[in-house]
Amino acid sequence: MPAIPTFYVLPGSAVKHVIDRSKNEIFGVVEDAYRLHASGDSVNPDSYFLRYPDKPNARIIALPAHLGGSVKKSGIKWIASFPDNRANNLARASAILILNDATTGFPLACMEASLISATRTAASAALAAEHISPHPFVGTLGIVGTGIIARATVEWLLFRNWQFRDVALYDLDRHEAEHLSTWLREQHGIHASVEESLDDTIRGSSLIVFTTTATDPYLSDEGLLAHAPTILHLSLRDICANVILASQNIVDDVEHCLKANTSLHLAEMATGNRTFIGGTLVDVLEKKIEPDRNRPRIFSPFGLGVLDLAVGNFVLEAATASGEGIALPDFFSNSTRW
Repeated sequence: MPAIPTFYVLPGSAVKHVIDRSKNEIFGVVEDAYRLHASGDSVNPDSYFLRYPDKPNARIIALPAHLGGSVKKSGIKWIASFPDNRANNLARASAILILNDATTGFPLACMEASLISATRTAASAALAAEHISPHPFVGTLGIVGTGIIARATVEWLLFRNWQFRDVALYDLDRHEAEHLSTWLREQHGIHASVEESLDDTIRGSSLIVFTTTATDPYLSDEGLLAHAPTILHLSLRDICANVILASQNIVDDVEHCLKANTSLHLAEMATGNRTFIGGTLVDVLEKKIEPDRNRPRIFSPFGLGVLDLAVGNFVLEAATASGEGIALPDFFSNSTRW
């Protein structure tokens, strides 16, 4: 007979402790989750968006998912994006993750998830970069949109031993870019220039990371990408359809990426087909497709809930093993039938 699980709460401090000391393991967890998803051992429904008529730039997103394999957990991430928070020095994004036991359905834990979300996004970007970008890398890293996800992505690239000749930063909010420049210098000893021009940032960079809050594409000049850079298109809505069609496109999941007016979705609507999709990241990992060095290579990850589950499950197991989780053994008041 299955036992009633103990319910745990994991504050952000516990989540951070686990992630800081477990980057190698988490990198493997992210790759394993992608492979499980590609094999069909997952359930990853569409995300659900709560929007506000009086705050059109704000939203809260629900990402339900189930992951099999050694994880065998279900759950949901509930992540809010309120860009206006930045005017009050508050984080744009906040999130929780609830994990459920897949045998009984009982919730197992509630944990702070903004760091989990940033970690799985950045680790997946670093994984993709390793497999679609020329190695060893020689050139400039360009970052368009210089917030928390940009910082997390840089951290994971550096953790994976990437080295950059230069770093170029561009943001509509120059103050944000200067913050990232200062952090790179003080924390990593890396000089980063804050650029005045988006065009110059893109033209001069061999690896480009897009982490903006753009809702409509604006990069339309194919000539800016004539040097065939690797692009981590994490914000999904920066690149115009003509540039998408001129590039090799790698996604995390085809069905998810071609929705919600992403750049890829707009390209599909413009052409009436999906032939411009080269394949998935797992296709690259398994050598079913090879990176095309003669064109821009664009990795567009929609951000799968199974990744949150995989990282969250690892964090839960590590935190409870080290005594960092807060146990609430009497959380369920009506846990038996009689």
